[in-house]
Amino acid sequence: MLNRCAVLGSPIAHSLSPVIHRAAYRQLGLDWEYTAHEVGEDELAGFLAGLGPEWRGLSLTMPLKRVALKLAATASDVAATVGAANTLIRRADGGWDADNTDVPGVVATLREAGAGLAVAAPVCLWGGGATAASVLAALAFLESGPVHVHVRSAARAEAALAVAAALGHPAEPAPWAVLPACADAGVTVSTAPSGALDQLAPALVASGAGGRVLFDVVYDPWPTPVATAWQSAGGVVASGLDLLVHQATGQVRLMTGADVPVDALRSAAIGARA
Repeated sequence: MLNRCAVLGSPIAHSLSPVIHRAAYRQLGLDWEYTAHEVGEDELAGFLAGLGPEWRGLSLTMPLKRVALKLAATASDVAATVGAANTLIRRADGGWDADNTDVPGVVATLREAGAGLAVAAPVCLWGGGATAASVLAALAFLESGPVHVHVRSAARAEAALAVAAALGHPAEPAPWAVLPACADAGVTVSTAPSGALDQLAPALVASGAGGRVLFDVVYDPWPTPVATAWQSAGGVVASGLDLLVHQATGQVRLMTGADVPVDALRSAAIGARA
């Protein structure tokens, strides 16, 4: 029986996950299949119900990370704490176990970028959705300074801020504007959709990009105006592609039981994007 895995979400056509996971299978010598499927929130339950026993695991992207957690039989501690799952693993009884590899993926991405987080300097975080919640959990693990979470309305950040509160990490909402505190941030993280920060890019970079880390979770289109300006000003940039390959190594481990070098996955992703 052919083992099958897939990435689900909406929109999904741009996803590099099939390229990355297929590269992992080649690296591991596995004859597995990995596909992409357009699935909305209201369609996920029906999609899961229609899958046969050949299915081993699923990657979830937006907007499915919260609803996937609700549909799972069990959840890892990190997925339960964050309130979002980016991975579903098939159980022997046909149900699904939920996990979240975004959090360790964020940790690995920030460490790789050389972000010095275990200091008093604040972190400037843009966006308050499921990915922001994972970032806040990662920052708590890394013992970063306090986080100001920039959102268009405080209500949008409530779930993400609840994660920080549950982990005892200082975080508070901030308006969708570049504040003086942004100049003090040792690390700036954007979980905002593509284009959302474009108009603020000049002010954000002027607040102090030189030598500091920007982690922009967008990977298509890339580079974003903020990333381009940040790098031109002498800052260090980590991208959504870096997060994608780091969280994928965790997914591959959960789905196949084997480890794969992150650089092999990164090379495949960069090659596909070129």
